[in-house]
Amino acid sequence: MIVHPPKELITNPIEFLFKQSNYSFGEYRSYQVAVDPKGRYFHFDEIKHRLPKKLDALLVWSLIKDARKSQRQTAFFDGSVVVPSLYLTPTIHKAISETDRNTTTAALEWMCDKIGEQKHLDYLLNDLIEDEAISSSQLEGAATTTKVAKDMLKRARKPRSLDEKMILGNFNMMKFAWEHRSKNLSVEFIEELHQIGVEGIEDDKYRPGVIRTSDDVVVESNDGEVVHTPPKAEFLSSRLDMLVRWVNQSHHDAESSGYIHPLVKAITLHFRIGYEHPFHDGNGRVARALFYWYMFKNEFAAFRYIAISLLLKEAPVQYGKSYLYTDTDEMDLTYFVDYQCRIIIRAINRFKASYAETVQALDMFDKWLLDSGLYRQLSDKQKTVFQVAKNRKAVTFTINHVKENLGCSYNTAATVLNGLVELTLFEKVKDGREWVYKMIDQQELINS
Repeated sequence: MIVHPPKELITNPIEFLFKQSNYSFGEYRSYQVAVDPKGRYFHFDEIKHRLPKKLDALLVWSLIKDARKSQRQTAFFDGSVVVPSLYLTPTIHKAISETDRNTTTAALEWMCDKIGEQKHLDYLLNDLIEDEAISSSQLEGAATTTKVAKDMLKRARKPRSLDEKMILGNFNMMKFAWEHRSKNLSVEFIEELHQIGVEGIEDDKYRPGVIRTSDDVVVESNDGEVVHTPPKAEFLSSRLDMLVRWVNQSHHDAESSGYIHPLVKAITLHFRIGYEHPFHDGNGRVARALFYWYMFKNEFAAFRYIAISLLLKEAPVQYGKSYLYTDTDEMDLTYFVDYQCRIIIRAINRFKASYAETVQALDMFDKWLLDSGLYRQLSDKQKTVFQVAKNRKAVTFTINHVKENLGCSYNTAATVLNGLVELTLFEKVKDGREWVYKMIDQQELINS
């Protein structure tokens, strides 16, 4: 349980400090800043445990709050239960810069031009598209392993458990967000997204696509403690309507005093859905999918390959605390936005590393093909599939899998895979009614 900030602060803390002869002015004065020397935006829960015992925590917190008050933006959107505020920390500025430089549609097109055709990049980074759907479900408790989940998605087989249904629902929800990125937001869109994500899992529990009308929904910690009670359902519909209007309003004119960067706005949308909890269950998945939808809508196409939940899953307690810190400190969005930005910076770095590895692997693969004499025997599509297999981006392949990833016909995909078998580079085995292909062990290839 976190330590809540004091409800009553010291008015004019600097003036108060001047009047205290027994207080060291210099020691306290250093705390009249919004962030610490490392750019960290601490909540009272964190400050209290970091202070020397001789310092008065209430006075320190009053000084910090006084500094933040003069620098934050307010009135972020209409319809809030409490008017939220935001301070743009160094981390938020850095995340915005990284997003602008590395994740726009133009940046992705440049990467595609450098690496080759679009389908080639899509195939090589296909795992990253699946990662968000899988990790977002695992964050919500799905117990299916990543390996099994990837096999299900790649082979398009039917889910065998509720956990697998959750992952498939998330995958379909992310696909829906991408395909409908040009749409404006509406309450109906949010309802449809929820229905796609949770229908057929436990309908009595999730109530797919139905906005709650009762106040029996709470957020609990792993030990069953209630950590958040969403706002009353009585005016939920009107609050969602106002949120939708805010999202659809343009805030991207850099010369406007109301400018909000799309990344910050997308994170705010993520927070608001999680805070309101408009559905009986599945709110976190919908909130994260809406974050992606808004980034897609604003031409940040590389976020298709950037799995935020993969990193959120590594520290779920911190993710939950970022909600609680905002909720308990006058709806200060900085805690949540700053934490998400830290995650996003790391996720973008992972994406860039995957891309760099792919470029390097392609160069090495082309050299290997030339040296082995196989270069002239393989079609472009066979080179792509073989490259993916050789670098273990995927281990098993099916005709439907190759058809989807290469954007070709079923017959062409079959020719690609069977041709690799004929060249004794792949082998195939029957799995039920389906042929499954995989590359022959690399050491065997080298020795053959």
